[in-house]
Amino acid sequence: MTTVPPAECVFCAVVAGTTAAHVVFDDDVAMAFLDTHPVFKGHVLVVPRSHYATLADLPAAEIGAFYERVQRISNAVMIGLDANGTFVAQNNVVSQSVPHLHVHVVPRRRKDGLRGFFWPRVRYADDAEAADYAARIADALGLAVTSGPGTSLPPDPPR
Repeated sequence: MTTVPPAECVFCAVVAGTTAAHVVFDDDVAMAFLDTHPVFKGHVLVVPRSHYATLADLPAAEIGAFYERVQRISNAVMIGLDANGTFVAQNNVVSQSVPHLHVHVVPRRRKDGLRGFFWPRVRYADDAEAADYAARIADALGLAVTSGPGTSLPPDPPR
C-alpha cells in the first residue's frame, strides 16, 4: 500500500471539511460519512479524525473509543434505515483503497443478495494444518507485543 501524507489523504480532507461528504456523525474521536461507492444505500465509513493508515498504526489507547463509535454507528444504521443488521468490515493494507484507517458499516436486510464475505472460502487440508496455522498465529501474538508494525499490542493481562 502506498502511504500518503495527511495533507494528500482524501479522508483527512473530509475530516478537515475541505472535501464534501454526507456526514452522519462527527466528534473528537471519529467521523462517519456515506461511502461514495456503496454496497447498499446507507453504507457508512467510520474514520478516526487523526490520520492512521492501518489498524496497527492506531494507538492502543484509542482503539476502544474508536470502536465504540463504530458500534454506535452500526446500531444507528440498523435503526435509522430499518435494516435487519449490518455488515461491519475493515480492510488492512490489502484491498484498502484509501490509506487511512476506515471501517465499513453496511446495512443488511434478509435476502438482500449479499452472500457471506466478498472473497472465496478455502478449507484446511486436515486438522494438523489447521493446528499449524493456529500455533503460528499464537506464537506471533507474543512477537507482536514487542516487534509488530506500528503500535505494538499491549501485553496479555495477568491471570
